[in-house]
Amino acid sequence: MKYLLIIQMNPEVWESLSDDERNEIASGQQGFMDTITASGEMVGTHALADPSQSAVVRGRPGAVTVTDGPFLEAKEYMGGFYVVDCDGPERAHELAAMIPGTDRLPVEVRPVIFTAGYGLGEPDTP
Repeated sequence: MKYLLIIQMNPEVWESLSDDERNEIASGQQGFMDTITASGEMVGTHALADPSQSAVVRGRPGAVTVTDGPFLEAKEYMGGFYVVDCDGPERAHELAAMIPGTDRLPVEVRPVIFTAGYGLGEPDTP
């Protein structure tokens, strides 16, 4: 089953870390990627830009509104994610705990229920 491991970024927490701590978390991502690639559990990963570089689109073709944002009252935002394919939620939790920095930046684990190319309600793997 596939799981989305969402790294929750908190700018206040990130800024409170020393340069060495931030570098350790950032550079440790490669080791994590190597581990889950070797185990066959890696599907993909992406780091995301700060929300200040985002836009929000609302509407429908011909009537679209684009605004800067999002401007949420949240302290945390999605900083990046991994998609993994593993045996179940317990293993997904184990993998999430292996991501460098989870002692300070939480990781949300969410099952993937649909993957493009597969029908709704069908397993997300061939």
